[in-house]
Amino acid sequence: MPLSILALSGLLAAGTACGAGGEGSSATDAPLEVWTRSAPEPAATYKKVFAAFTAKTGIKVDYQPVLEFDKQLQSRAASKDLPDVLINDASSLGTYQSQGLLAPIDPESIAGGSSISAANWNYARGIDGKTYGVPFSRQAFNTYIRKDWLQKLGLQAPTTWDEMTKTAIAFATRDPDGNGKDDTYGMVVPGSTERGYLAWWAASYIWQGGGDLVEKTGEGTYESVIDSPGTAKAVGWIKTQFCTKGNVQPGALTSTTSNAPHFGQGSAGIYLTGPYMMSGFDQQLGKDKYEIIPTPKGPAGSTTLAEGENIYFGAGSKKTDAQKKLAEFLITPEAQKIAMQSTTQPVVRIPVNTSLSAAEARGDTRWQTVQQQYDDDSRGFPVDIDFTAVKQTAAEGLNRILADCGGDNIASGLKQLDKDITAELEAQDLT
Repeated sequence: MPLSILALSGLLAAGTACGAGGEGSSATDAPLEVWTRSAPEPAATYKKVFAAFTAKTGIKVDYQPVLEFDKQLQSRAASKDLPDVLINDASSLGTYQSQGLLAPIDPESIAGGSSISAANWNYARGIDGKTYGVPFSRQAFNTYIRKDWLQKLGLQAPTTWDEMTKTAIAFATRDPDGNGKDDTYGMVVPGSTERGYLAWWAASYIWQGGGDLVEKTGEGTYESVIDSPGTAKAVGWIKTQFCTKGNVQPGALTSTTSNAPHFGQGSAGIYLTGPYMMSGFDQQLGKDKYEIIPTPKGPAGSTTLAEGENIYFGAGSKKTDAQKKLAEFLITPEAQKIAMQSTTQPVVRIPVNTSLSAAEARGDTRWQTVQQQYDDDSRGFPVDIDFTAVKQTAAEGLNRILADCGGDNIASGLKQLDKDITAELEAQDLT
């Protein structure tokens, strides 16, 4: 285990988190301090959910939307004063648990826990086999495409990688917006190394090609498998997009989701992304301009990345009963619907409560495609390890490969990346 994690774990073991009220406050009287990683629009939705919880239970919530979530969380951990409840990515579980930030949870003790599928509970399990979160929201990547551009150019929605390449070329070269200018592009790609964006986006295509990043080899052990024929095939297809003029937006290798607005602004026609983007696209483009299509198939299928958010209990909180009651409320149909039906931005995409349908709750049939992709053809990154570091390493290696359009560097690049990911797994004592 890295020294930084050992040091942080030691800090947490040396004292007890005080929660929102601090050392001298009453654990029962002080509000429940709850953090989410949220910008203003989703934060407004969370406020509605927490208001409903307080009205139902009388338990007050000190809600804090935090953009620099992990930085602020480490600061609070160092002072042995963690928030009582964290709602954040399921993929953060391994990192937080290895640092001693989370309290274990007994799923059997959570009222309504049986309404959550076993598959979703698996995304809340740590490397030691214990559960460290309660599932709250799930989602999978889908392919968003300009329907009006397809119609103008007389094209059908692509169903395979080859068809998607041809569609991207057409969008870049055949003036689909009809303005007479060479100002449109095929795909939007968040290809930056920042926060591992490129690996996050590319993972779906790697799986569709028959490859993978890491593979579990036993209880608590993993190995790198990125240097494989399936991954090479996928990276070759991705590199074709980057090295074909116009197939991806300018500056793709330094783009994140926040500085690649080309789909919503109308200059690019294909985007593999999550359903949290829909409300923005509806406002910017209009629902009639784009559609969500079944993800085009690669050589090994059409699997896309599944993600979601868990409810975590901060280690050392004295408000254990209130923590549990909040989690139990958040998975009820009432709370899940409030979180889905918001007019600002939904914070539940696919409900974890199996009695609910995303399409029915929203009155929007497009969500049938979103939910079907998640239910039938998606997979997540490992949540029981610090996959954030692995994803970052993979993004840096892939970025180097894609940046060189002049040479055949895929085999050598993947070989080096395999060594780099293996070194990261060894640093986490996972091999």
